[in-house]
Amino acid sequence: MSERQEELKFAYWVPNVSGGLVVSTIEQRTDWSVEYNQKLAQTAERAGFDYALSQIRFTAGYGADNQHESVSFSQALLHATTKLKVLAAILPGPWSPAVVAKQIATIDHISNGRIGINVVSGWFKGEFTAIGEPWLEHDERYRRSREFIEALKGIWTQDNFTYRGDFYRFNNYTLSPKPVQKPYPEIFQGGSSRAARDNAASVSDWYFTNGNTPENLKLQIDDIQVKAAKNDHKVRIGVNAFVIARDTEEEARAVLDDIIAHAHVEAVHAFGDAARQAGSASPEGEGNWAKSTFEDLVQYNDGFRTNLIGTPRQIAERIVELKAVGVDLILAGFLHFIEEVEYFGQKVLPLVRELEETALRRKAA
Repeated sequence: MSERQEELKFAYWVPNVSGGLVVSTIEQRTDWSVEYNQKLAQTAERAGFDYALSQIRFTAGYGADNQHESVSFSQALLHATTKLKVLAAILPGPWSPAVVAKQIATIDHISNGRIGINVVSGWFKGEFTAIGEPWLEHDERYRRSREFIEALKGIWTQDNFTYRGDFYRFNNYTLSPKPVQKPYPEIFQGGSSRAARDNAASVSDWYFTNGNTPENLKLQIDDIQVKAAKNDHKVRIGVNAFVIARDTEEEARAVLDDIIAHAHVEAVHAFGDAARQAGSASPEGEGNWAKSTFEDLVQYNDGFRTNLIGTPRQIAERIVELKAVGVDLILAGFLHFIEEVEYFGQKVLPLVRELEETALRRKAA
């Protein structure tokens, strides 16, 4: 393909929390240690992945009994790689924009421009309560995130930055040195609600959404892009997907059935209760997980719904279908991370690039 920006990007979930990516007692040959994750990052870089997304959790629950902090952990992955960009999950509330701006600018220099952030507005009330942070209503959390992102952009691009918001204020603040990346490190943001989409259409570089069908994703993406155009803003779209690639479709479906059959029922229901509270708390009742089934919730971010389950050819074709409705990035989770990331790079990614080339030639013709 002649231009890199026309190719789909690929990211993977960093398993920096214990329990893997499914709430199931099935064996997962995945580990949350630094050593495992550095090896995984090197494997993903060789396989052709562009990004790694670290997770932020402050408390145990839903199988994640142990959690490494996202920014520190991201640095460990950057030290082990040379090309991979690592996205550190950031939670407004526990973090202030001034601290994040300083941290990320420094890491940007250390890594030669390979750090980004994913701003998580917050969905787990119990976590905020546990660490003594105020819990805001749904749309207020996104309003705070918007100010958070606006403040970061200002700090990273301006001298004598002054800002007067409801949540954050700055007075003639100058950060030096500023980040290596220009105009600033990439800012990702997640969500599925109207408030999340409005934020993305106004201030975020990237928008992550939960897994879904191409038809439902198109509705979300079209809404965002219409709003973004009105705001004279550009935003790219990433979608969550749990990938089960096997030599036959029967093998892949059997793995999915096994994951669900061994679901940790109590943990899934507990997660579902907290997640639905966050999703249904949006005024329109359409936030993350608001309409998820029990089976969907076995994978934290509705990854099964994206249906990247089958043979390499089937998965590649479905990925290109997602691209056709406006998806720019696939955020992938796996059962056995290192071996499956390697398999994905060998068997699936070449087919995706081949199909992209074919589509490009047809478009040109």
